Amino acid sequence: MGNYLLLFPVFFPIICAFFMPFLKKQRQKELIVPLLLAVEIIVVFMLAFGQFKEIEVWRISSLLSISFSNDGLSRLYSCLISVIWFLAAIFSMEYMKHEKHVERFFMFYMASLGVLMGISFSSNFMTMYLFYEFMTLSTVPLVLHTETHDAIAAGLKYLGYSIFGAGLGLIGFFFLCIYGSTTSFTAGGVLDPAVIAGHENFLRIVYLGMMIGFGCKAGMYPLHAWLPTAHPVAPAPASAVLSGIITKCGVLAIIRTTYYLFGVDFVRGTWVQNVILVLAIGTIFMGSMLAYREKMLKKRLAYSSISQVSYVLFGVFLMTPQALCGALLQVVAHAIAKNALFLSAGAVIYKTGHTYVNELKGIGKQMPVVMICFTIASLSLVGIPPTGGFISKWFLATGALESSAYGIIPIIGVTVLIISALLTAGYLLTIVADGFFPGKDFDYSKLEKKEPNYLMLVPLMVLAAGVLAVGIMPSGLIDVFSSITQDIF
Repeated sequence: MGNYLLLFPVFFPIICAFFMPFLKKQRQKELIVPLLLAVEIIVVFMLAFGQFKEIEVWRISSLLSISFSNDGLSRLYSCLISVIWFLAAIFSMEYMKHEKHVERFFMFYMASLGVLMGISFSSNFMTMYLFYEFMTLSTVPLVLHTETHDAIAAGLKYLGYSIFGAGLGLIGFFFLCIYGSTTSFTAGGVLDPAVIAGHENFLRIVYLGMMIGFGCKAGMYPLHAWLPTAHPVAPAPASAVLSGIITKCGVLAIIRTTYYLFGVDFVRGTWVQNVILVLAIGTIFMGSMLAYREKMLKKRLAYSSISQVSYVLFGVFLMTPQALCGALLQVVAHAIAKNALFLSAGAVIYKTGHTYVNELKGIGKQMPVVMICFTIASLSLVGIPPTGGFISKWFLATGALESSAYGIIPIIGVTVLIISALLTAGYLLTIVADGFFPGKDFDYSKLEKKEPNYLMLVPLMVLAAGVLAVGIMPSGLIDVFSSITQDIF
């Protein structure tokens, strides 16, 4: 019976999604949606602390099946996603009051949660790929929700990039079926040494294609362009989960492919590791520079996501225990901080209508609680203690220095991390400074309090507290992530 509980987090939200159109009254949404998501959280945490292992739903052949398991990565992702989804939903109860088709929004919002759980609990490539494609299909309606010309164009761009990227992953899957002993996720990899002999370089080209393909969702160059297009047009709660969570599912696919299918020993120290490290480092710098130059608030945060998620990829591609632990810490720290930033931006837009950075002078006087949360999240992205971002970036930097034996690229990566941190301070902390200290020439008489209600403030305060908690008390997470890295290495 216990193993069947693995199916609940996946299919419960999908089933609930079909009932969302019937919740016509605001009061119904405010009661039922959080209740359903709370049930989801309870079950997910039961699985995280339970001993359930694996359940197979459907088998086609020895290499093709639909099955689920709850290893360390599954537990990390499922817990993070369920909590973030709950907080963003609470925020949405107020924010979506000024939007049309609210029932449709919550229908795809709930369905997306189930799909993400499917990716998290997948125990083999076929299961992960199936839900990975469903993730695109269930989140496209969130991007084009407003149905404006820009939203529809952004949704189609997101769809096109995502399908192309996933297609590269599917091509790699065909070769894994030929050269691997199984397609189930196995720490250390599944490639058969006898079968791959003489085909190593060809398989590394296949691996590179899969990294570029799955890197699309993670916002890695060259398939990153959908992010700054999709985020500004989507409702703020959708932007938050797209940036904070959906991008991390691209990272999860990369981790599974690298560490559980091809294996570290097949990639580490080869030309393909250098190529993907250069792509990750280049994306970090590019995203920071574009964010620094961008004047639209949500678009600036989108470019920031391109940079910050590539911090994770940098740690993943270094392929050392310390760096991977830092990458997983960055997954958590960035997910919490970036959701806080996008929801803060949504609160500002909802209450003031301001969408550009130069319109935010004095906003800290009008919305002090919102901007304090924005400030804490910004400090985390810069990497300033005692926030979670400092801990993750510390592990990434030390992991890179440990990897310097493989060449100069990790050292260049650390240098770029420092430059990116300075640029991040430039494009985020200037907003904070202008918000709280607009200057002597500013007309304070025009300011009026515009703090949102508790439905917006409570999720923001919880996320800000989470940013600090990860930084002040990281030992529990470090222990969990160390156990994951030990299993892999």
